[in-house]
Amino acid sequence: MKKLDTLAAALVLVGGLNWGLVAVAKFDLVAWIFGGMDFGETNAASRVVYGLVGLAAVYGVGSLLSSRHATAGSAATAGAR
Repeated sequence: MKKLDTLAAALVLVGGLNWGLVAVAKFDLVAWIFGGMDFGETNAASRVVYGLVGLAAVYGVGSLLSSRHATAGSAATAGAR
């Protein structure tokens, strides 16, 4: 599970950096890496990367919500002692 967390974090970081570059410089790093395409153009490889970044974000949200739920549950249990 630790490896999956690390991979998801790396993919979310790639996505965040890409969107930061889009906002600041109107430069799509993923499109440039996968074929030197212009801003907004995609091919199969770039769509795979975008899809993996999206899945990593969904995984990250799920992890945050489950850890928040676990923390709230342990706090309630600690208060009952």
